[in-house]
Amino acid sequence: MADRPEGPDSDTQWRTAGDRIQTLLDSCAAGGAAAHERAQQLVREVVGLYGAGLERIVLYLLAGDPALAERLATDDLVASLLLVHGLHPHDVHRRVCDALDRVRPYLGSHGGDVDLLGIAGGTVRLAFTGSCKSCPSSAVTLELAVQDAVRAAAPEISAIEVVTAQPAAEPSVIPAESLLAQVRSNGSPPRAHGSRWHPVPELAELAPGEVAGFRISGATIVVCRVGDLPLAYVDHCPVCDDTLAGAHLRDTLLGCPRCRTQFDVVHAGAGPDGAHLEPLPLLLRDGVPSVALAEPLGAGA
Repeated sequence: MADRPEGPDSDTQWRTAGDRIQTLLDSCAAGGAAAHERAQQLVREVVGLYGAGLERIVLYLLAGDPALAERLATDDLVASLLLVHGLHPHDVHRRVCDALDRVRPYLGSHGGDVDLLGIAGGTVRLAFTGSCKSCPSSAVTLELAVQDAVRAAAPEISAIEVVTAQPAAEPSVIPAESLLAQVRSNGSPPRAHGSRWHPVPELAELAPGEVAGFRISGATIVVCRVGDLPLAYVDHCPVCDDTLAGAHLRDTLLGCPRCRTQFDVVHAGAGPDGAHLEPLPLLLRDGVPSVALAEPLGAGA
């Protein structure tokens, strides 16, 4: 029996189903308030009906086949439906821990890790360790990887706070939004608030030591594989202000083909004199390599 009855194409289709439903509801508004209300009522009735059916299925599974129930709970699509109806068998702490475990390979590729300090009142408290706590890529890591994973696994979470170690002082808690605002204002243009994951199945074919460029949603990225680990960066050399097209990977160093600057790709793209490539989260989502890119300001969901 196959682990998954459907492939990545189906997963991608259903991942955007909510957006399509909302678009259809908005279009009903053109028919007047009464038509819009009828459409919303129809959606509520359908959601309620399927929710009742899901609840019965989950109860039967928990009583007769807990192993199968566990498999469904760890499937992204099924888990999202269980969360909508309040039927997920795992508590919020377990779901947040599992989400952090999924992003740890990305954090580890930059020499860091994340610890869950606690969950209280809808707030998750995290602490970054290793190079993540001081590296300029921490903002990217937090906003596009950790936050995405935690909020997808636990939509009831209302806030994520990061504890940072202060020299000769007690740890202080700062909101994630404040941390990101400080990093964004440090000589760099502000990044868009939203982000979107883009499946790139071709990345699975990248061989160890190989470097390739990809055009995704109007952005060019460079992906290299160190051993079994693929790493993604924005296609821009901060030293010569040019493209990285034609770059070669030697061990963990990615060399710009124009200015010959070497960047350590397993330590967040660190280069000489504080120069840094801009890393992008690259994670397996439903078994498909996916890259997170910031949405342009004003772009739709």
